[in-house]
Amino acid sequence: MTANAQFSIGDLVHHKLFDYRGVIVDVDSHLMLSDEWYETVARSRPPKDQPWYRVLVHDAIHETYVAERNLEADSSGEPVRHPLIQTCFSSFSDGHYLTAGRVN
Repeated sequence: MTANAQFSIGDLVHHKLFDYRGVIVDVDSHLMLSDEWYETVARSRPPKDQPWYRVLVHDAIHETYVAERNLEADSSGEPVRHPLIQTCFSSFSDGHYLTAGRVN
């Protein structure tokens, strides 16, 4: 985990702007994608120098790359349905996914 990151791998989150749930599968200390991607996709212009997260989206087959400021903890305690869950995590307990080892 990145020292100043609010969330960790396995945490359930809710996207504040787009109203979806998901689970964190990777944490970057700052934006790791290109400036072109940022200009095209990150329309709310979140800070590049703060944590960003890879999120598996509930009831979807895709993942997203999200700035920390657009996420909040998801308190539902419910598991996320996504085809990569079993690839990334070994179990789900008390509203948190656990890894068997390193994810990346």
